Amino acid sequence: MRSGLSARTAGTEGPRSSPGEAGTWRRFVRQWDYQLMILPSLAFLGVFSYIPMWGVLIAFKEYNLFTGFGASPWVGFEHFRIFFESPEFWNIMRNTICISLLKLAIGFPAPILLALMLNEIRLMAFKRIVQTITYIPHFISWVVVSGLVFSMLAVDNGPVNEVLLQFNLIREPINWLSIPEYFWGILVSVNVWKEIGFGSIVYLAAIAGIDPALYEAASLDGASRFKQIFLITLPSISPVIIIFLILGVGNTLNAGFEDILLMTKNLSNGIVMPYAEVIDTYVYQMGIINQRFSYATAAGLFKSVLSVLLLFIANSIARRLGKASLW
Repeated sequence: MRSGLSARTAGTEGPRSSPGEAGTWRRFVRQWDYQLMILPSLAFLGVFSYIPMWGVLIAFKEYNLFTGFGASPWVGFEHFRIFFESPEFWNIMRNTICISLLKLAIGFPAPILLALMLNEIRLMAFKRIVQTITYIPHFISWVVVSGLVFSMLAVDNGPVNEVLLQFNLIREPINWLSIPEYFWGILVSVNVWKEIGFGSIVYLAAIAGIDPALYEAASLDGASRFKQIFLITLPSISPVIIIFLILGVGNTLNAGFEDILLMTKNLSNGIVMPYAEVIDTYVYQMGIINQRFSYATAAGLFKSVLSVLLLFIANSIARRLGKASLW
C-alpha cells in the first residue's frame, strides 16, 4: 500500500533541478557582488546594442523621415537587390576584403612578434621604454594620426620625400596620397604602427603566465632561445592566438571607417576613392550624406550578417581541429 502511494505521488511531483543547475545557482548567489558589478555593462549593451537592433527593419522599408517608421511602406528585399546590382558593389567588396585581409595578414602577427621580442629583452629599463613608445600611438586620435600622415608624406618638405631625395632613391618628390595603388599600403602600415604596441599587451600577459621551469628544463637539454620560442612560448600561448584569430576572421569585413574617412577627407580630387571606398564609408555616404536611410541600412545589415557567418565558420573550424574556440 505504501509503495503504491509512493508510486502515485512520485508522478505528481514537479520537475526537480539537476545537480548541475543547483550548483550553478548556488555559485551565482555566492557571487552576488560580482554579478552586481556586471549589471552596468549588461545595461550598456542592452541600451546601445540590443534595443537599437529593431532599427534594422528600416532595411526592409522605404523609410521616410517625415512620415515615421510605422507609416513607411514595406518593400522587402528591394534595397538589397539595388545594392547588389549597383555598379559600385564589386569595387566596394574588393576594397573591403583586400584591405581587411592585408590588415589581418600583417597586423595580426605583428603584435605577436613584438611580444616575443620584448619577452627576450633582459634590460628592464630598455624594455619599458620600448613598450611605452609602442603603446602611445594607440591613444592618439585618428584625426591627429591622419594629420601626421599628410605631413610626413607631403610633397613640399615632407620628411619621407626629403629622406628619399637625400639618399638619391627618387629624383623628384612623390605625391604618395594621390597615387591610388599606394593607398592600401599606406593605410595598412599606419594601422600596424598605431595598434601593434597595444595589441602586444595580451600576448605579453599570456607569456608571463608560462611556467619558468619549462624554459629551465629546455635550457638544460641544450635548446637555444630560438628553439624555446617555437617549442614552449608559441605552443603555450596558442589558445590566445587562436581566439584572436577567430575574432579577426569575424571582423574581415570591418576594413575600417575613421582611418579611411579621415585619410581621404582632405583629398578633394577623389582620385584614390576607387581603392578607398569600403562598405562602412559607403554606408556613411549613402545614409548620412545622401540621406538614403533604408538603402544604407540594407548595406550595413548585409555586412553584419556576413561577419557573423564568418565568425561561426572560423569558430567551427577551430573547434573541429581540436583547438581553442569561443564556444
